[in-house]
Amino acid sequence: MSGVSQWYERQFMFAFPADVYPNICVRLRGTPARLEEFVRSCSPQMLTRKADEKWSAQEHAGHLLDLEPLWLKRLEDFVQGRAELSTTDLSNRKTHEANYNSQAIESVLADFRKARWRLVEHAAEVDPALYSRELVHPRLQKGMRLVDHLYFVAEHDDHHLANIWQLIRR
Repeated sequence: MSGVSQWYERQFMFAFPADVYPNICVRLRGTPARLEEFVRSCSPQMLTRKADEKWSAQEHAGHLLDLEPLWLKRLEDFVQGRAELSTTDLSNRKTHEANYNSQAIESVLADFRKARWRLVEHAAEVDPALYSRELVHPRLQKGMRLVDHLYFVAEHDDHHLANIWQLIRR
């Protein structure tokens, strides 16, 4: 089995219609359940095991939690009509410093579920006219509609879920 591609090497084509917005929101709403399903039967040793000095499965889960404030802030960027999406710390310092391997996975999962609920609830309240509003993504340096932003979040979720899946299957 081949490895998961590097996130920063990904290129995105946002060629789908904005009316897929509800589908993407449903996908985002399902991420906590998929994450919980992956880790449900794993031992703490399996979840905290690192491969090649990279993040453990539990650290990947923590990273998903760490980015929820950014996703919510970017959603608000669209609502406020800013010119560019908020930037992030590309070094992922928060995840590296959080020491997720010393935390109970149940706590990480519960916090992620609560944070994701806030995001999808806020997304559900957005005026449909904003689905097509376009702002510049700071790293990609390309226009991104609100629907594209949520797709990007869903793809980011799947990227880390794929890493978790590979780690726990080793």
